[in-house]
Amino acid sequence: MSALSKRSGLLKSVAYILLLVSGLAAYYGVDDNNTSVATQSAAGVKTIEQAYQQRQSKVWVEVEGVAVKLLPDDNDGSRHQKFILKIDSGRTLLVAHNIDLAPRVPLSVSDELKLRGRYEWSEKGGVLHWTHHDPDRQISGGWVEHKGKRYQ
Repeated sequence: MSALSKRSGLLKSVAYILLLVSGLAAYYGVDDNNTSVATQSAAGVKTIEQAYQQRQSKVWVEVEGVAVKLLPDDNDGSRHQKFILKIDSGRTLLVAHNIDLAPRVPLSVSDELKLRGRYEWSEKGGVLHWTHHDPDRQISGGWVEHKGKRYQ
């Protein structure tokens, strides 16, 4: 085997490993700091729209939106702060933020938010929950960002 063939094989192997690592980082939610929040949010909106059309649940997303309605807390079982979030597609989602596991977000109507959570399908547009850390530390969990502060 010539030196050129060996070098070509090595370059292919390195390229394959980089592709594999990149894919694993994307799968496990590692941010390479080259992806803007707006790009992540646009991808989240697209994911939510597809999940809604296909009636899918248990879909992790990152999305931006505006709080359009504040609802009373749900105090049955684990306590949840509830509000309606409008995303860029125009769809509204019920957000159920567990305030037994994460701090309450000091929200007002028309506040802009960034969220990471798990989307669950519903006829009314869907629910976004798991906007908090995982107390069992088995998954990365979610968060709500409001005015530069992260609540998780």
